[in-house]
Amino acid sequence: MVLTCNVTAHADGVDLLAQFMKQTRSGRAQFTQVVTSPSRAGQAPRTKTSSGSFEFQRPGQFRFDYRKPFVQTLVADGQTLWLHDVDLNQVTARPQAQVLGSTPAALLTSASDLQALKKDFQFSPEPDRDGLQWVRATPQSPDGQIRSVMVGLRAAVNGPELAMLDVQDSLGQRSVLSFAAFESNPSLPPGTFVFKAPAGAAVIRP
Repeated sequence: MVLTCNVTAHADGVDLLAQFMKQTRSGRAQFTQVVTSPSRAGQAPRTKTSSGSFEFQRPGQFRFDYRKPFVQTLVADGQTLWLHDVDLNQVTARPQAQVLGSTPAALLTSASDLQALKKDFQFSPEPDRDGLQWVRATPQSPDGQIRSVMVGLRAAVNGPELAMLDVQDSLGQRSVLSFAAFESNPSLPPGTFVFKAPAGAAVIRP
């Protein structure tokens, strides 16, 4: 009897990610992103820090509003991925299906259940650390830009919360996104994922 009480099931990172995808149809948070470039001979690795807000809604819609150090907006409306660089007064528009693929954004927003993502990613649990449960997502295709994505989730009263993404790309660059004040299933305004190029901005469609 004692043994039964002591071995209550502990959901691993893969279980928690599956629960997050099933229960969290939309989300909103503040983020800080630290990008570390690979070190070169005789030089220390270079880091760049940016911050802003993040919103998403399944399937396939998300928005990153970068506020520091430069103002940029990245919007996926379900069809097109828009990048607006305010300083350059330039908008880049790409077909969403072509550019997202096995990316962290697609991992979190493109599908409503974990099973649907297994054609693009392999998932494996990682040890708990920093008060979070972790899962490693490795792209099925070895030819993509992403080598691996570590997803850090926090178990909360209202369901799992997204806390961190740790992304390693094929060029050796590391990008760590930390999320704060995460809201599960907020009611997002209808225009959140609608993007219109500002008047006078150059629109580039590579």
